[in-house]
Amino acid sequence: MSAQDEQFQAAAPEPAAPSADDGMTWWYRWLCRIAGVIGGVSCAIAGLWNCVTINPLNIAAGVWMMLNAFVLFLCEAPFCCQFIEFANAVSARADKLRAWQKAAFYCGMAVFPVMLSLTLTTLFGNAIAFATGVLYGLSALGKKGDAISYARIHQQQKQMDEEKLTGTLEGQA
Repeated sequence: MSAQDEQFQAAAPEPAAPSADDGMTWWYRWLCRIAGVIGGVSCAIAGLWNCVTINPLNIAAGVWMMLNAFVLFLCEAPFCCQFIEFANAVSARADKLRAWQKAAFYCGMAVFPVMLSLTLTTLFGNAIAFATGVLYGLSALGKKGDAISYARIHQQQKQMDEEKLTGTLEGQA
């Protein structure tokens, strides 16, 4: 191994392990990644198809959709972008984002071409990319609680409401 290879390995960023506090299970994380890759493919195909026109807004929406596809591939599947030097660094930074930040980013990216040119191609092309943002948004909400804790909370609220009601009735008497 040469000195240059050793320097390259030392300077290469370590792949970021997903944080354990984000509350996502391994299968849900993979579901989000697969949805991101499929969304990138659909954006790329629909964006290319959208660019085959003479309407400038359709061309702009198509270019934006291909940019969305590139960003989705870069963030969710950096192995698809091996020829780009900074792909792993961007992916590591994207993995450090919170789920609601990814959700807002992906949904915003998917809505913009639809606002530029409202056609079936832009709607269907961005639907899976938008769904990826929705999946990340659902993971940001957290896990669903159990029925027992909800019953306790409901019972406490019911008792508080009864106490307030009896307090107002006593105050009126």
